[in-house]
Amino acid sequence: MLYNTEQIDLCKYRLSKANEYCQNAKSTFELGMFDTAANRSYYAIFHSVRALLALDGKDFKKHSGVISYFQQEYVKSGIFEKNMSDIIKSAFSLRQESDYEDFYVISVDEVKNQIEESQLFYKTINKYIENLLGN
Repeated sequence: MLYNTEQIDLCKYRLSKANEYCQNAKSTFELGMFDTAANRSYYAIFHSVRALLALDGKDFKKHSGVISYFQQEYVKSGIFEKNMSDIIKSAFSLRQESDYEDFYVISVDEVKNQIEESQLFYKTINKYIENLLGN
């Protein structure tokens, strides 16, 4: 498939944001800022998916739309394994709880696991995109 310059540039920009958020998640975790680390690790995953959407010429106003599109077009179609769907759903849920629920206390293990999964997710998407673009 051929992609135009705008699609490729937007894809690469979103991948760079995803990578930045992966690094932010690790840094804030080390500072004991667990809610922030959970938030940043979710956004690493979210922007990884949006990088794919840039190549597809798609975007959605709601996170649920991005997640649903990813599941339909990339997981159910067999491009990515089901664990990728599980990772994004779990990260979204954890971010929602830690950002919006009063008195929610996130566990160190939950955050550590999510950071590891966000790194795996980013690397998987990045490799897929590199193969698509022939990098």
